[in-house]
This record gives sequence, C-alpha cells and structure tokens, in this order.
Amino acid sequence: MKSKKTYWMETVVCSSRKGADARLARMLEARQEMKRRSDGCVRAWVTRSIDGQPMFLVQSIYLNEESWRNISESVNKEFDSRDGGIESLLSGPPLVGIFSLDPKNLKKSTH
Repeated sequence: MKSKKTYWMETVVCSSRKGADARLARMLEARQEMKRRSDGCVRAWVTRSIDGQPMFLVQSIYLNEESWRNISESVNKEFDSRDGGIESLLSGPPLVGIFSLDPKNLKKSTH
C-alpha cells in the first residue's frame, strides 16, 4: 500500500513583552521571508491578533521533516547570531506544534 504524502506544518503562537511588539513583528517577518525563499518551504506567514493584542500566529508549511529541520537550522544560524534571537522579546514561552497537513487542503476554495 502506497503511503499518503503529507506536509509538515509548524505553528507558533507567541506574545511580545510590553513595548517590543513592533520589533518582534519585524523579526518574525524576516524569518518567515527567509523560509519562503528556501527550497522545501511550501508557504510561510506571520499574522498579528485581530484585536490589537501583541500576540502573533506564525505558520510554515514544509515538504517533509528534512525540509523543516534544514530550514529551521538555516534560519536560526542566519538570524540568531546577528540579532540575538526573539526569546528576549517574548512575554513568556511560545506555544509550538508540528502537524501533519494533507496537500489537498491547500487548494483554493471555490467559496
């Protein structure tokens, strides 16, 4: 039986500490842009809470586990050494999850 192809979807929900939301937003977007340009990344985006809170949803979709690992390592190496990473801008630990995503769920809806 042939195994079904699934993508890896990384989801991060995080909040910035007081006064750091604009900087955190820029840093998150820069990291997502690098992911978007990387082979193995299907899609990547960051969005802010609609109610104006300094909370962000960061999602990336990868072809597979290897792509996720390689891209994550590259992004960390590129940015963390230069800007010190995002941890100091967070109000607490982020909520992070990796999920299986069926590629057919990325097709545009007719609604």
